[in-house]
Amino acid sequence: MEGTDVEVSLAEGDAATVLLYVARRFAYEIDMLKSGDIQGHTTNRNVGAPFESNHLSGTALAIRPLHYPLGADVKNTGMNEAERIVVTDILTDCEGVVVWGGDLKPVKQSHFHIDVKPGDPRMDRLTARIRGWNGTPGEGAGTIDAFAPARRRRAARFQ
Repeated sequence: MEGTDVEVSLAEGDAATVLLYVARRFAYEIDMLKSGDIQGHTTNRNVGAPFESNHLSGTALAIRPLHYPLGADVKNTGMNEAERIVVTDILTDCEGVVVWGGDLKPVKQSHFHIDVKPGDPRMDRLTARIRGWNGTPGEGAGTIDAFAPARRRRAARFQ
C-alpha cells in the first residue's frame, strides 16, 4: 500500500484501487497503519457476519479488526467522533461504491467492502477520479482535510 510498509491482498483492478484509497486515507488522516493492521482477501470461510464473506472475493478489507471488532460497543470501544468524521468523508468521496461496517448490523467499524456489481458506472467514475488524483501531485489521499467546512457540508448531504 503506497505510503506505508503495509501489504494487503485484494481483487485486482478497480476494487483494489478503491479499497486502497480508503486504507490510505485512514492511514494519512486517522493513524498510520503498520504490518498486521489490515486484512484483505482470505480463503477462510468462517465469518462472524454475512458481509464478512466479501473478503473471500478480495472485495473487502478490515482496518485494525482487533481494535474495532465485530459487534464492539461503538460508544465505548469504537471510533471516536473525529475518526468517524474522516470515515464519513471517505465514504462521501466513494459515492455509494463502498459500504462501511459501522453502518451495518452487527457493527464492525474496521470493515469496508465494495457494494456495487461489476460494470456499475459509479465504480468506473470513482476509479477514474482516484487514478487522476494518484497521478496529480497535491490531490487525493494525504491532501484532504475532512474537517474543512465545505467537505463537512458535502458529507452531511451524502448521509
